[in-house]
Amino acid sequence: MLTPVRRRGVEYLDDPDVDPGVRHRAQRDIARSNRLLGGLRAAAIEVQSAIGAVDGSPTLLDIGTGLADIPERAAAVAAGAGIALTTIGVDGAPSLLVEARGCVTYAVCASAFALPFRDRSVDVVICSQLLHHFDWPDAERVVREANRVAAHAVIVSDLRRSWMAAAGFWIVSIVLAFHRVTRHDGVVSVLRGFTAGELRQVVEAATGVTPTVRRRLGYRLTARWTPPSSTGPGR
Repeated sequence: MLTPVRRRGVEYLDDPDVDPGVRHRAQRDIARSNRLLGGLRAAAIEVQSAIGAVDGSPTLLDIGTGLADIPERAAAVAAGAGIALTTIGVDGAPSLLVEARGCVTYAVCASAFALPFRDRSVDVVICSQLLHHFDWPDAERVVREANRVAAHAVIVSDLRRSWMAAAGFWIVSIVLAFHRVTRHDGVVSVLRGFTAGELRQVVEAATGVTPTVRRRLGYRLTARWTPPSSTGPGR
C-alpha cells in the first residue's frame, strides 16, 4: 500500500536543453538534500568500505557526478585515514563539470552508456541517484558499463520508492525553499525509484551477479558487488 507502482514521469533536468542557471540551482538543492536526507551518507558508507578493501592508492569513478559532492566527501574521508584517493567525476553536462572540477581529481564529460575507460581500469565505480532516471533496459546498460570498468567494486545508491518518501520530500523541499524544478523532479524521482527486489533484479540481469542490497536511512537503497572477473575481495 505504501509502495506505489513505479512511474516513468518526466523530470525537467532530464532535458539536456534546460537553462544552465536552473540546472545549477537545482543541483545545489540536490546536493543539500543529499546531505540532509541521507543520500550522501548512504553512498559514503559503501564507498568507504569498498575503498578500504583496495591496496595502495585507490581510484573512484562517480557516474552522473553532478556537483561532485560524493567524490569530494570520499576523498576527504580517505585523506583522514591517510589514503590518497584519486577521484573521477563523469557527467553529461559540461556546465556542471566546470563547477565541480575543484571537487574531483579529474572531470570527464561522457555518457553513462559509453564510459571512456578500459575494462577493469578503476578500482571502485559508483552511480548515485542516477539509475532511476532510466527505463529498465537503459538502467541495465548503465549497470553493465559500470561493471565493465570496475576492478574491485560497483556501488549503486538510489531512492526507495514510497508514498511517504514522496510526501516527505515535498514538505521538506518547501521548508528549505528549494527551486520549483527541484521540488517537482524530487517527487518524480522518488516515484521512479526502486524496491530492494527491483534493484537486485536490475543488477542480476545486467551482470549475472547477485548484489548485496541494503536499506539505508532516508528511504535509500544501496547495491554493491564485485565484478565477476575481478580478483579483488568479495562483497
